[in-house]
Amino acid sequence: MLYTRKTVWPLVIGVIMVAYAYLVQSGAFADLIKFLGTARHVGEMGVLGYTFGAIAIVAGLWQLLAPPKAEGNADYFLSMVGGVVFIMIIAFIVKWGLDPLMGQWGRAAQPALGFNFASVMNLNYVVMGIIAGIVIVNVFKVPGWAENGVRLSRLGLKTGVILLGALYSLAELAHLGRLSVVLIGVFVLGSVGVVLWLGTRRNMPNSMTGVLSAGVGVCGVSAAVAAAPVVQAKSTEIAYTIGTILLFGVLCMFIFPIVGKAMGMGYIQFGAWAGTGILNSAQVAGAALAFQPTGIETLKVAEIFNITRVLFLPIIVLWLAVWYVKREVGAQQVDLVQVVVGKFPVFVLGFILMFALSSTGIFAPAQHYQGSYFDNSEKAMTTKDKDGKPVSKLLNDKDLATLQGEAGKVQRQDQKAALQRLVENKKLMSIDDDDTLRGVVNAKVMSKAANDVLVKAHRAVRHTAKKIAMFRDLIAWFFTFGLVGLGMQITMASIKQAGGQPLVVGSIVGIVKALGSLLVVWLLVAETI
Repeated sequence: MLYTRKTVWPLVIGVIMVAYAYLVQSGAFADLIKFLGTARHVGEMGVLGYTFGAIAIVAGLWQLLAPPKAEGNADYFLSMVGGVVFIMIIAFIVKWGLDPLMGQWGRAAQPALGFNFASVMNLNYVVMGIIAGIVIVNVFKVPGWAENGVRLSRLGLKTGVILLGALYSLAELAHLGRLSVVLIGVFVLGSVGVVLWLGTRRNMPNSMTGVLSAGVGVCGVSAAVAAAPVVQAKSTEIAYTIGTILLFGVLCMFIFPIVGKAMGMGYIQFGAWAGTGILNSAQVAGAALAFQPTGIETLKVAEIFNITRVLFLPIIVLWLAVWYVKREVGAQQVDLVQVVVGKFPVFVLGFILMFALSSTGIFAPAQHYQGSYFDNSEKAMTTKDKDGKPVSKLLNDKDLATLQGEAGKVQRQDQKAALQRLVENKKLMSIDDDDTLRGVVNAKVMSKAANDVLVKAHRAVRHTAKKIAMFRDLIAWFFTFGLVGLGMQITMASIKQAGGQPLVVGSIVGIVKALGSLLVVWLLVAETI
C-alpha cells in the first residue's frame, strides 16, 4: 500500500509559510507583532517559516510531479511531510497568534474581573494547542494526506521531554531548605502512590492511571505532558488529566486565599500550603498573589515549594516507567530487572542524562535558579547598540527622578531602603533588593511609569543562560508540535468511551492532598523557617 497521496496542499502550505516569513522579515507585520508583543520571536518566525516552508515546497512538488510508484522508505517518509507541515502551520497560529492574543485579552479583562482569566485558566500554547487539534479533528476532520504525519506528534513530545531535563538541577535543592524538600517529598510521592492504588482498584487503564498520577502528584499540566510518553498515554487520557487538573486548580486558587485568611495564616504558612496543595503551577502563583497582593513574601515561599515538587519529576518519571513496565507485563513472577532493561523507554534515559548534565552546571552558571541568575557587575550592566557601541544599563537621570518623585508612596521600611539603594547606585545591589522591589511593583502603590523603571532595573540584573534559553525555545516548539498533533487524535467518541473515572480519582486525591497539607502546615510550619 502506498502511503503518499497526490495533493497540492503541502505545496500551498509551504508557499504560505515562506510568504509569512518574508513579510515578517520585511517589516510588513511590524504593527501586528508590536500589538501581540511577539517581537522576540521575529527571528524564529523567519527561521522556522523558511525552513518548514522550503521542506513543504520541495515535498509538495515531489508529490505532484514524481510521486513514488512503490512502497519503500521514500514513500513512507514523503507521506509524513504533509502531516508535519499541517501541524506546524497550526502551531504557528497557536504559538505566535492565539497565545499572545489570549494574554492580551486576559490583561485587558483583569480590571473588570479582578483577575487575569488567561493566567488563571492556564490558557497558554500548551492547552490551546490541544484545543486547536480537538477542534480540527471533530469539526473539520484531519485530511487524509496529513494522517500519517500527524502520528509523528508523539516523537515531538518525547523529544521535548528529553530536553526538559536540562531545566532541572539537583544544585537548586540546596537553596530550598529541608522543610520544603521533606513536605513536598511526602505529598508528591504520597499523591502519586495513592492515584496508582486508586486507579488500580477502580480498574482504570494503566496509561490513564500513570499520567493522572504525575499530573496530580507533581506539578500539574507540565508533569502530565512529561509523563504521558512514559506510560504510553492516549491522547484522550492526556486531555482528561489536563481537564481535571485545571478544573481543580482554578477552584483551589479562589478557595485557598479565603481559607488562609479565615485561619489567620501568615505568609510562610500560606505559601507552604499553596505550593504543596494546589495542583498546577500557574494557580499556585495566582493564589499566593491573591493572599498577599501588596508584596511577594508569600509568592516567594510558594515558588520555593513549587519548584521543589518540580524537581521530583525525574524521580516520578523513573517510578512510573518501572511501574508501567511491570504492570503491562502483568506477571507477579516477572524478572523486573530484565523487563525494565528490555522495555525501559529510551527517551527517559535521555531525560535523565540531560538532568545529570544540568546538575553539573554545564548549561547555566552555578548560582542560577531555573536558568536565571543575578549579575550586576560592570560587564553585565553594559550592552551594545545596533552599531556595536557600548550602552549602559544603569538607570538614567529621568528614571531616577521618576522614582524619587514617588518614593513617598512606599510605606514599608524594607521597601524604602531597597528603593533608596537603587537610586543611590542606579542599579539593584542584591537579590534581596530585587525581590523586595518586585513586591512594590505587584502592590501597584506607584505609578505605571515608576513601576516600568523598577521592571527595567530588574531586567538589567537578571540574565538567562543562553543554553537554557535555547532549550526552552526548543522545548516549547516540540511540545506545541506534539500537543497539536495529539489533539488531532482526540475525538468526542473516544472521550465518551473513557468515562468519568479520571475526574473522580483526581478529585479525591486532590482534596486529600489539599486538606492533608493544610493540616501539616497548620500544625508544623511556623512563620520562620
